[in-house]
Amino acid sequence: MKVAATPTLTSTQGAVPALFVSHGAPLFAMDAGETGPALTRWGQMLREQHPGLRGIVILSPHWMAHGVRVMTGAQPATWHDFGGFPPALYELQYPAPGAPALAQEVLTLLHAAGVPAQGDAERPFDHGAWVPLRYLFPQADVPVVQVALPVGAGPQEVYALGAALRGLRSQGVLVAGSGSMTHNLAEFFGGERAPAPYVLEFSRWIEAALARGDLAALLDYRRQAPHALRAHPTEDHFLPLFFALGAAGADLRANYLSREVMYSMLAMDAFALLPAGQ
Repeated sequence: MKVAATPTLTSTQGAVPALFVSHGAPLFAMDAGETGPALTRWGQMLREQHPGLRGIVILSPHWMAHGVRVMTGAQPATWHDFGGFPPALYELQYPAPGAPALAQEVLTLLHAAGVPAQGDAERPFDHGAWVPLRYLFPQADVPVVQVALPVGAGPQEVYALGAALRGLRSQGVLVAGSGSMTHNLAEFFGGERAPAPYVLEFSRWIEAALARGDLAALLDYRRQAPHALRAHPTEDHFLPLFFALGAAGADLRANYLSREVMYSMLAMDAFALLPAGQ
């Protein structure tokens, strides 16, 4: 995979915003909390502002591949890629159509950016994709293309993936990264408790870096952000943020949809990335 140099950022005026969303635990599909309704409201607003919305390109850490893979199927299945939850969770379906033509556009753009990528016609929607999407677009009528997170990729590589697809936003496509603002499952003990202090400190450091447009600090979050290693023992659930940032470009502001914390340790931050003037 081609590694980008220090990113050069440009804004895309009038385009569909980029989006970062935390998808939480699988039970988020049934326990909407504050975040689910906030995503639904934003999805409704997005469709009003962009009636020509023609598709979604989403990256989830629950599809990791050796190299870049792009979903090309016409009707992806809903995959319940988890175990040990109530039976009702496994009955949920998200029957959104795939978008083979949009998938080919994604592949073309990635190839043009020097990123080797291959299509996958059999890939189903994992819960990192369908759980937040069922709140954002509950009618399941917007075509979806999922992109795999490459094994071994870091923030700059994932940023480069999003940047390669930035132009899709001016063509009616929502580019989204679905991960988690914090994700230390070793500290998941169940029950509702107050947010852990380190979760808030890490999340608000990220928010402050976004507010001042400090991309260099964000890319170096592993060293600079407080409690980064505790918030993310592995990077996979944080890397989708950089996919959204790459798709967004420069001079952006983060319009927060949620700052909820579930189970004391899962920060559910979600935000749209808009040009600063909007």
